[in-house]
Amino acid sequence: MDLIQTIIIAIVEGLTEFLPVSSTGHMIITQNLLGVQQGNPFVHAFTFIIQFGAILSVVCLYWKRFFQMRNHEEFISKMKFYGLLLVGIIPAMFIGLAAKKSGLLDWLLDSVEVVAVMLVLGGIFMLFCDRIFNKGNEDNKVTSRRAFFIGLFQCLSVIPGMSRSMSTIVGGMQQKLTRKNAAEFSFFLAVPTMAGATLLDLIDMFGEGTTWATSHNIMLLIVGSVIAFFVALLAMKWFVSFLTKYGFKAFGWYRIVVGLIILAMLLTGHSLVMAS
Repeated sequence: MDLIQTIIIAIVEGLTEFLPVSSTGHMIITQNLLGVQQGNPFVHAFTFIIQFGAILSVVCLYWKRFFQMRNHEEFISKMKFYGLLLVGIIPAMFIGLAAKKSGLLDWLLDSVEVVAVMLVLGGIFMLFCDRIFNKGNEDNKVTSRRAFFIGLFQCLSVIPGMSRSMSTIVGGMQQKLTRKNAAEFSFFLAVPTMAGATLLDLIDMFGEGTTWATSHNIMLLIVGSVIAFFVALLAMKWFVSFLTKYGFKAFGWYRIVVGLIILAMLLTGHSLVMAS
Protein backbone atom coordinates (compact mmCIF):
# COMPACT_ATOMS: atom_id res chain seq x y z
CA MET A 1 0.00 0.00 0.00
CA ASP A 2 1.11 3.54 -0.66
CA LEU A 3 0.09 6.86 0.92
CA ILE A 4 -2.55 7.76 -1.70
CA GLN A 5 -4.22 4.35 -1.35
CA THR A 6 -4.17 4.74 2.43
CA ILE A 7 -5.83 8.17 2.33
CA ILE A 8 -8.58 7.02 -0.05
CA ILE A 9 -9.33 3.85 1.96
CA ALA A 10 -9.36 5.81 5.23
CA ILE A 11 -11.83 8.35 3.83
CA VAL A 12 -14.09 5.51 2.66
CA GLU A 13 -13.85 3.92 6.12
CA GLY A 14 -14.70 7.15 7.91
CA LEU A 15 -17.68 7.83 5.66
CA THR A 16 -19.13 4.33 5.95
CA GLU A 17 -18.28 3.13 9.47
CA PHE A 18 -21.53 4.34 11.02
CA LEU A 19 -23.71 4.01 7.93
CA PRO A 20 -25.60 0.71 7.43
CA VAL A 21 -23.71 -0.02 4.22
CA SER A 22 -20.77 -2.08 5.57
CA SER A 23 -17.51 -0.17 6.04
CA THR A 24 -15.51 -3.42 5.80
CA GLY A 25 -17.25 -4.29 2.55
CA HIS A 26 -16.55 -0.86 1.10
CA MET A 27 -12.90 -1.04 2.13
CA ILE A 28 -12.53 -4.46 0.48
CA ILE A 29 -14.11 -3.12 -2.72
CA THR A 30 -11.96 0.03 -2.57
CA GLN A 31 -8.80 -2.00 -2.00
CA ASN A 32 -9.61 -4.12 -5.05
CA LEU A 33 -10.33 -1.04 -7.17
CA LEU A 34 -7.00 0.47 -6.11
CA GLY A 35 -5.11 -2.77 -6.76
CA VAL A 36 -4.14 -3.39 -3.13
CA GLN A 37 -2.85 -6.93 -2.68
CA GLN A 38 -5.41 -9.13 -0.92
CA GLY A 39 -4.37 -11.91 1.47
CA ASN A 40 -1.61 -9.75 2.91
CA PRO A 41 -1.57 -9.95 6.75
CA PHE A 42 -0.80 -6.24 7.00
CA VAL A 43 -3.75 -5.33 4.76
CA HIS A 44 -6.08 -7.43 6.92
CA ALA A 45 -4.82 -5.76 10.08
CA PHE A 46 -4.95 -2.31 8.49
CA THR A 47 -8.64 -2.88 7.72
CA PHE A 48 -9.46 -3.44 11.40
CA ILE A 49 -7.06 -0.95 12.94
CA ILE A 50 -8.27 2.10 11.02
CA GLN A 51 -11.82 1.02 11.84
CA PHE A 52 -10.88 1.45 15.49
CA GLY A 53 -9.56 4.91 14.62
CA ALA A 54 -13.00 5.76 13.28
CA ILE A 55 -14.69 4.23 16.33
CA LEU A 56 -12.72 6.52 18.65
CA SER A 57 -14.75 9.41 17.22
CA VAL A 58 -17.65 8.01 19.28
CA VAL A 59 -15.66 8.55 22.47
CA CYS A 60 -14.89 12.10 21.35
CA LEU A 61 -18.47 12.99 20.40
CA TYR A 62 -20.03 11.29 23.45
CA TRP A 63 -17.23 12.09 25.89
CA LYS A 64 -19.58 12.91 28.78
CA ARG A 65 -21.54 9.71 28.29
CA PHE A 66 -18.38 7.65 28.66
CA PHE A 67 -16.41 9.50 31.31
CA GLN A 68 -18.27 12.27 33.16
CA MET A 69 -18.65 11.24 36.81
CA ARG A 70 -19.17 14.36 38.91
CA ASN A 71 -21.04 12.69 41.75
CA HIS A 72 -22.06 9.32 43.17
CA GLU A 73 -25.21 9.08 41.02
CA GLU A 74 -23.26 9.65 37.82
CA PHE A 75 -20.67 7.09 38.92
CA ILE A 76 -23.39 4.46 39.43
CA SER A 77 -24.93 5.40 36.07
CA LYS A 78 -21.56 4.96 34.33
CA MET A 79 -21.03 1.55 35.93
CA LYS A 80 -24.44 0.44 34.63
CA PHE A 81 -23.57 1.84 31.20
CA TYR A 82 -20.26 -0.06 31.10
CA GLY A 83 -22.10 -3.18 32.28
CA LEU A 84 -24.50 -2.94 29.34
CA LEU A 85 -21.57 -2.66 26.92
CA LEU A 86 -19.94 -5.70 28.52
CA VAL A 87 -23.14 -7.73 28.13
CA GLY A 88 -23.48 -6.53 24.55
CA ILE A 89 -20.03 -7.68 23.42
CA ILE A 90 -20.23 -11.17 24.93
CA PRO A 91 -21.76 -12.82 21.80
CA ALA A 92 -19.23 -11.15 19.49
CA MET A 93 -16.36 -12.26 21.71
CA PHE A 94 -17.21 -15.91 21.10
CA ILE A 95 -18.40 -15.75 17.48
CA GLY A 96 -15.72 -13.32 16.30
CA LEU A 97 -12.90 -15.21 18.00
CA ALA A 98 -14.13 -18.52 16.58
CA ALA A 99 -14.34 -17.06 13.06
CA LYS A 100 -10.84 -15.61 13.35
CA LYS A 101 -9.19 -18.73 14.78
CA SER A 102 -10.82 -20.94 12.14
CA GLY A 103 -9.50 -18.77 9.33
CA LEU A 104 -13.06 -18.05 8.17
CA LEU A 105 -12.71 -14.34 8.84
CA ASP A 106 -9.55 -13.98 6.75
CA TRP A 107 -11.22 -15.90 3.90
CA LEU A 108 -14.28 -13.65 4.04
CA LEU A 109 -12.12 -10.54 4.02
CA ASP A 110 -10.63 -11.64 0.69
CA SER A 111 -14.01 -12.34 -0.96
CA VAL A 112 -15.47 -9.50 -3.02
CA GLU A 113 -18.23 -11.90 -4.12
CA VAL A 114 -19.43 -12.31 -0.53
CA VAL A 115 -19.42 -8.54 -0.04
CA ALA A 116 -21.48 -7.94 -3.18
CA VAL A 117 -24.08 -10.61 -2.36
CA MET A 118 -24.49 -9.39 1.22
CA LEU A 119 -24.83 -5.79 0.07
CA VAL A 120 -27.74 -6.78 -2.14
CA LEU A 121 -29.44 -9.05 0.38
CA GLY A 122 -29.00 -6.56 3.19
CA GLY A 123 -30.26 -3.76 0.95
CA ILE A 124 -33.45 -5.67 0.10
CA PHE A 125 -34.07 -6.24 3.81
CA MET A 126 -33.54 -2.56 4.57
CA LEU A 127 -36.24 -1.53 2.10
CA PHE A 128 -38.77 -3.19 4.40
CA CYS A 129 -36.98 -2.78 7.72
CA ASP A 130 -38.98 0.23 8.90
CA ARG A 131 -42.23 -1.62 8.21
CA ILE A 132 -41.10 -4.82 9.91
CA PHE A 133 -40.03 -3.02 13.07
CA ASN A 134 -42.52 -0.37 14.05
CA LYS A 135 -41.20 2.81 15.59
CA GLY A 136 -39.89 2.14 19.07
CA ASN A 137 -41.04 3.80 22.24
CA GLU A 138 -38.93 6.68 23.57
CA ASP A 139 -39.53 5.33 27.08
CA ASN A 140 -37.84 2.03 26.23
CA LYS A 141 -34.24 2.04 27.44
CA VAL A 142 -31.38 -0.39 26.91
CA THR A 143 -31.51 -3.15 29.53
CA SER A 144 -29.15 -6.09 30.03
CA ARG A 145 -31.54 -8.33 28.10
CA ARG A 146 -31.82 -5.87 25.22
CA ALA A 147 -28.05 -5.33 25.17
CA PHE A 148 -27.44 -9.08 24.89
CA PHE A 149 -29.89 -9.48 21.99
CA ILE A 150 -28.38 -6.49 20.20
CA GLY A 151 -25.01 -8.21 20.71
CA LEU A 152 -26.39 -11.34 19.03
CA PHE A 153 -27.41 -9.25 16.02
CA GLN A 154 -23.92 -7.75 15.94
CA CYS A 155 -22.50 -11.23 15.28
CA LEU A 156 -24.00 -11.07 11.79
CA SER A 157 -21.42 -8.42 10.93
CA VAL A 158 -18.65 -11.03 10.90
CA ILE A 159 -19.76 -11.40 7.25
CA PRO A 160 -18.25 -8.54 5.20
CA GLY A 161 -21.00 -6.60 3.46
CA MET A 162 -23.50 -7.25 6.24
CA SER A 163 -22.65 -4.09 8.21
CA ARG A 164 -22.08 -3.95 11.94
CA SER A 165 -24.00 -0.69 12.09
CA MET A 166 -27.04 -2.12 10.31
CA SER A 167 -27.00 -5.32 12.36
CA THR A 168 -26.89 -3.57 15.73
CA ILE A 169 -29.37 -0.82 14.85
CA VAL A 170 -31.84 -3.39 13.54
CA GLY A 171 -31.21 -5.39 16.71
CA GLY A 172 -32.08 -2.32 18.75
CA MET A 173 -35.24 -1.68 16.75
CA GLN A 174 -36.24 -5.32 17.17
CA GLN A 175 -35.93 -4.68 20.90
CA LYS A 176 -38.40 -1.77 20.61
CA LEU A 177 -35.85 1.06 20.80
CA THR A 178 -36.32 4.18 18.70
CA ARG A 179 -34.08 4.54 15.65
CA LYS A 180 -32.11 7.28 17.42
CA ASN A 181 -31.57 5.28 20.62
CA ALA A 182 -30.73 2.14 18.64
CA ALA A 183 -28.18 4.07 16.54
CA GLU A 184 -26.51 5.62 19.58
CA PHE A 185 -26.20 2.28 21.40
CA SER A 186 -24.78 0.85 18.18
CA PHE A 187 -22.09 3.55 18.32
CA PHE A 188 -21.34 2.85 21.98
CA LEU A 189 -21.15 -0.91 21.47
CA ALA A 190 -18.70 -0.43 18.61
CA VAL A 191 -16.02 0.95 20.97
CA PRO A 192 -15.29 -2.20 23.04
CA THR A 193 -16.06 -4.48 20.07
CA MET A 194 -13.53 -2.85 17.75
CA ALA A 195 -11.03 -2.34 20.57
CA GLY A 196 -11.04 -6.10 21.11
CA ALA A 197 -10.79 -6.86 17.39
CA THR A 198 -7.89 -4.43 17.00
CA LEU A 199 -6.06 -5.88 19.99
CA LEU A 200 -6.38 -9.42 18.58
CA ASP A 201 -5.04 -8.26 15.23
CA LEU A 202 -2.06 -6.56 16.82
CA ILE A 203 -1.30 -9.67 18.87
CA ASP A 204 -1.49 -11.83 15.74
CA MET A 205 0.70 -9.43 13.78
CA PHE A 206 3.38 -9.38 16.44
CA GLY A 207 3.04 -13.14 16.89
CA GLU A 208 3.90 -13.65 13.22
CA GLY A 209 7.03 -11.56 13.63
CA THR A 210 7.81 -7.87 13.33
CA THR A 211 8.94 -7.79 9.70
CA TRP A 212 5.72 -5.92 8.89
CA ALA A 213 6.53 -3.15 11.40
CA THR A 214 8.45 -1.00 8.97
CA SER A 215 8.41 2.75 9.39
CA HIS A 216 6.36 2.91 6.18
CA ASN A 217 3.63 0.57 7.44
CA ILE A 218 3.45 2.25 10.85
CA MET A 219 3.09 5.62 9.14
CA LEU A 220 0.26 4.24 7.02
CA LEU A 221 -1.55 2.96 10.13
CA ILE A 222 -1.24 6.34 11.85
CA VAL A 223 -2.32 8.35 8.82
CA GLY A 224 -5.22 6.01 8.06
CA SER A 225 -6.48 6.02 11.65
CA VAL A 226 -6.32 9.82 11.99
CA ILE A 227 -8.14 10.43 8.71
CA ALA A 228 -10.79 7.82 9.51
CA PHE A 229 -11.30 9.43 12.93
CA PHE A 230 -12.07 12.93 11.63
CA VAL A 231 -14.16 11.81 8.65
CA ALA A 232 -16.20 9.45 10.87
CA LEU A 233 -16.82 12.25 13.36
CA LEU A 234 -18.55 14.31 10.68
CA ALA A 235 -20.41 11.35 9.17
CA MET A 236 -21.77 10.20 12.53
CA LYS A 237 -23.36 13.57 13.31
CA TRP A 238 -25.12 13.57 9.95
CA PHE A 239 -26.22 9.95 10.13
CA VAL A 240 -28.20 10.17 13.39
CA SER A 241 -30.22 13.08 12.05
CA PHE A 242 -30.86 11.42 8.66
CA LEU A 243 -31.80 8.03 10.10
CA THR A 244 -34.20 9.57 12.63
CA LYS A 245 -36.02 11.50 9.89
CA TYR A 246 -35.93 9.15 6.91
CA GLY A 247 -35.15 5.60 8.04
CA PHE A 248 -33.25 2.94 6.10
CA LYS A 249 -34.77 2.97 2.61
CA ALA A 250 -32.19 5.24 0.93
CA PHE A 251 -29.36 3.10 2.30
CA GLY A 252 -31.16 -0.02 1.09
CA TRP A 253 -31.32 1.22 -2.50
CA TYR A 254 -27.68 2.32 -2.35
CA ARG A 255 -26.58 -1.12 -1.18
CA ILE A 256 -28.58 -2.87 -3.91
CA VAL A 257 -27.17 -0.68 -6.69
CA VAL A 258 -23.55 -1.02 -5.55
CA GLY A 259 -23.86 -4.75 -4.96
CA LEU A 260 -25.46 -5.39 -8.36
CA ILE A 261 -22.80 -3.34 -10.14
CA ILE A 262 -20.02 -5.35 -8.47
CA LEU A 263 -21.77 -8.66 -9.22
CA ALA A 264 -22.32 -7.67 -12.85
CA MET A 265 -18.63 -6.83 -13.23
CA LEU A 266 -17.55 -10.11 -11.64
CA LEU A 267 -19.99 -12.24 -13.65
CA THR A 268 -18.95 -10.66 -16.95
CA GLY A 269 -15.27 -11.22 -16.22
CA HIS A 270 -14.37 -7.58 -15.67
CA SER A 271 -11.63 -6.80 -13.16
CA LEU A 272 -12.36 -4.42 -10.32
CA VAL A 273 -8.82 -3.08 -10.52
CA MET A 274 -8.82 0.33 -12.16
CA ALA A 275 -6.49 0.76 -15.05
CA SER A 276 -3.40 2.76 -14.11
